[in-house]
Amino acid sequence: MAKNKKTKIEQFVIDKIKEVRTQKGYSQDDIALFLETTRGFIGQVESPNHSSKYNLNHINKLAVELNCSPKDFLPDFPFQEEV
Repeated sequence: MAKNKKTKIEQFVIDKIKEVRTQKGYSQDDIALFLETTRGFIGQVESPNHSSKYNLNHINKLAVELNCSPKDFLPDFPFQEEV
């Protein structure tokens, strides 16, 4: 079984962005356009088998495009990462 290459908080943010994007009817192509990147990058971000992830600038830009707060993509409480 492949080990997830993302931390719990990284995966939370990715899942939350994917949830909001699908609720609002946006595709991976739309998100790639907003972030001025490729659909392939968005696919890698959404895949647990790749280490690609969103950075703070991505999160801010997506909040603008999706008409929400960057806080909407973050958990209410911190995650305890296993060492």
